[in-house]
Amino acid sequence: MENTLPCKGCRGLCCGPVAITEAELKKIKKKVKAMPRKLRSELENQKRYYGTCIFYDLEQDKCGIYSARPEVCQKFGYHKGLVCFKMPDLAVKEDPAFKRRVTAGVLSVDYTWTDFK
Repeated sequence: MENTLPCKGCRGLCCGPVAITEAELKKIKKKVKAMPRKLRSELENQKRYYGTCIFYDLEQDKCGIYSARPEVCQKFGYHKGLVCFKMPDLAVKEDPAFKRRVTAGVLSVDYTWTDFK
């Protein structure tokens, strides 16, 4: 069995809604601010599937803020309750602390591109 998720070709279908904490919001704002203007504009102006994270790069088929992605994105596919429909057997880890995290809001719902300008 392969130990990595088969993300290419999913087109971000599991990338949202993404609940984030205050600390993650700050980290993402810093990442977006450091992005080259052209890259940021291209990412911001992409057409999106409803509910898909605003930072999912549909044209590149990958996360546009990968190094600053929220914990839920890092754990997706490997933890119970965050199961990848293509490889559900990988979701075996449990993290009780993850269930108790306090979120500040949801990307694409509570936070949109206007919050990152």
